[in-house]
Amino acid sequence: MPSTGERFERAVSIMAKLRAPGGCPWDREQTFDSIKPYTLEETYEVLEAIDNRDWAELPGELGDLLLQVLFYSQMAGEESRFSIDDVLDRLSSKLVDRHPHVFGDVTAETSAEVLRNWEALKAEEKKKRLQDGGGKSRHESKPESVLAGVSTAMPALLEAHKLSSRAAHVGFDWPEIGGLFDKLQEETTELKEELKHLPAPEQPAGRGVAGSGKPQVPEKLRHRLEDELGDLFFVLVNIARYLSLDSECALKKTNRKFKRRFQWMEAQLSGSGRTPQQATMDELESLWRQAKQQEQGSNRK
Repeated sequence: MPSTGERFERAVSIMAKLRAPGGCPWDREQTFDSIKPYTLEETYEVLEAIDNRDWAELPGELGDLLLQVLFYSQMAGEESRFSIDDVLDRLSSKLVDRHPHVFGDVTAETSAEVLRNWEALKAEEKKKRLQDGGGKSRHESKPESVLAGVSTAMPALLEAHKLSSRAAHVGFDWPEIGGLFDKLQEETTELKEELKHLPAPEQPAGRGVAGSGKPQVPEKLRHRLEDELGDLFFVLVNIARYLSLDSECALKKTNRKFKRRFQWMEAQLSGSGRTPQQATMDELESLWRQAKQQEQGSNRK
């Protein structure tokens, strides 16, 4: 049986052959920018397999994600920037350096202590990079923000979690969760106040379907509504963080739950030769309650 190292080297060599002259035309045409969307897509497919506990599918999805690393490394090697060996060396060094409680003489008995050590080590690494001329100019005297390094390219919920976590590590946090719910109420009230300025909706009475007959919102009001809604989301993310929950995962589960229930409604209507558009709002509400009750009953079994 081939070793893990041999298997990895085979994958690297296959990637190199795909990009080489005479290899795959599609693979040869790709660039760092063209591959980025696939990286995001493959990441979400890994998360979906984990959420579904689809252990048969997960190895394939992880392989697709690893392919992204091999692809970037191969392209970088062709430009003499770095190689897969550099990626592996950086990874191994980082794992060892950031776990001195395992590979060194530092003590960390709890996860909280590990995280504190981790943040301190990352700060030291950034300081060293600046001294060595990496990142910002070494002549820049302005101290680096504790929020530096939180990528703006990540999903907004995750970015909010990262930003608030960094702030919490330096003491900028609510002392107890009750304060967060007070803040939630405050932000909800502010959003409701802005909603009073909305034009009256132009839609038939009784058809409260999301997105139908929605009013045209003036640009200035739209910006204010976005600000207030963003504040509301940010508080909700902080509540999730405070409870050690993943807000992105929680919303994904709710999305799937909504999809299951709505498709059950569609199936019930389809049995009588109808679509949701042909049902009254009262019928849709009744079917929604039935879908919810049926699902809750199944979960109790």
